[in-house]
Amino acid sequence: MDHTSSMEAPFYIEIFVFLVAFGLAFGLHFILSRVFSRWRQAGLSVRANFLNRITFPALCLGAALVLRLSSLQEALSLGPRFKAYVDAAVIFFGAFFLIRLIDAWILYRYQRKRLHFPLPDVLHGFILIVLYLTVFFIVLKGILGINITPLLATSAILTAILGLAFQGVLSNVLAGISINLTKSFSRGDWVKIGPHEGVVMEMNWRETLVFDRASNLIVIPNSTVASEMIVNFSRPDKSTALTIPIKVSSSAPPALVLEALHEAASEVPEVLAHPAPQAYILGYEDFGISYLLKFWVTDFSRKHPIAGDVARHVWYKFKRLNIEIPVSVAEKVREVVGAVREEEKMAVQEEEREKSYADLLRSNLFRFQEGERAGELIVPEEGLRQLAGLVNRRKYTRGEILFRQGERGESCFIVARGMIKGEIALEEKEKRYSSEFRIGPGGIFGEMSLFTGLPRTASGVIEEDAELLEIKAEHFAFLLDQYPGLAEVIAELVSERNRKNEAFLRQIKELSSADIESSCNKHSILERLKRLVSLFGKFRRPHA
Repeated sequence: MDHTSSMEAPFYIEIFVFLVAFGLAFGLHFILSRVFSRWRQAGLSVRANFLNRITFPALCLGAALVLRLSSLQEALSLGPRFKAYVDAAVIFFGAFFLIRLIDAWILYRYQRKRLHFPLPDVLHGFILIVLYLTVFFIVLKGILGINITPLLATSAILTAILGLAFQGVLSNVLAGISINLTKSFSRGDWVKIGPHEGVVMEMNWRETLVFDRASNLIVIPNSTVASEMIVNFSRPDKSTALTIPIKVSSSAPPALVLEALHEAASEVPEVLAHPAPQAYILGYEDFGISYLLKFWVTDFSRKHPIAGDVARHVWYKFKRLNIEIPVSVAEKVREVVGAVREEEKMAVQEEEREKSYADLLRSNLFRFQEGERAGELIVPEEGLRQLAGLVNRRKYTRGEILFRQGERGESCFIVARGMIKGEIALEEKEKRYSSEFRIGPGGIFGEMSLFTGLPRTASGVIEEDAELLEIKAEHFAFLLDQYPGLAEVIAELVSERNRKNEAFLRQIKELSSADIESSCNKHSILERLKRLVSLFGKFRRPHA
């Protein structure tokens, strides 16, 4: 009885010593983990992640090395069996520490350079587990001399039992490994999995998490993912084509429609310039011609807002170009009835003329800007009233490009409602910079090209939905013809203003020296205005 007790006592002491040593290692690791968590909050997450990954195997290796001290074993009267297990623990935790150190170093390099780690979390964790189990079985067989064949056989039976019990879980795990090996998608990709569309937030052993457009987190089992059709909108690159089908009246010339569709898509900032937007005729139908507008974007998460912006631009362009979009029969009947009522039609036209007249009167286009007569009209109010019946009143939507710097133009615009942002690209001593300005209600934009024939000196972008009065060269020529002295006054005012701004004009690379000199010369401007009157003589006759 005493002999048995003396043999069992060291066995329990050995277990107790093991538990105390590795329990202390685990406790110290827990304390250090709290410290590393504070480091992450302080912005030191990369260093904290590296140290956190190697701390536990390092502490376990340290505990095993302490237990290996001969002085400790002698003091506690620990036998050779304990020494064999300690040696096995040193080898296992040494290999464990080495694997974790290499893994932590690789992750540290990627995180420091802010690069995405190429292996998904599922595959990464699976590889580490395989390595740990390999080292564990090698230590059992090679160091402790344990026959692992029964263990493997038992493990196989246990695996079969667990496989039947957790068939669904294992199916998801294996599907997750398959998905990660084939790299069908990765975290951050925008995908469509069956009926679900969204951005991949996470991929783990069991499921794939997708964040959809309705801000819902969808959890899809990996087995379902593997069996569904997957569309990855982020591969092979981020650019994805969107399409908008459009039906247009057959009376609209296809060339005009195709050009308007291309311009509408090109003006939306989030639409890629390369590849350029494309428009096609799909077919001829009973109520019109079907077109397809195709364009490319990189931010697929904004698919609907971008397509909406393009469609909005299309509507405004079609309205200005009198391109009719087929409507319902009831709406068409109302339009026809309204057109038949001549009195109502005349009343609407008169209201439009009065609005245009008020906007012309409010603007500074035909007023003296300086001197004693500053603010006075250059032409009589009756002349502005006649001009109001000629000008075009057009609506524009936010983001549309009115014209670009350097383009030729024969018209100017008065802002009746909304806002225009002007952008000027300047160049001085081989240095390029830009300047911006904004024009609100009552302001004038583009008059320099109308008065002098110069290329556009700025680009115009509609910043807010706007209503503009477009005064074309023929409209202006009519006014010049009605009031012969007007050309002399405008030539004097414009040439004087350009002489004051000559240094600024020379910074605009689209303007040649000859352009600038002619715009500063009263005689040159006067000759251009006379040519306008002569050129558009036919236009003025019906209104004489």
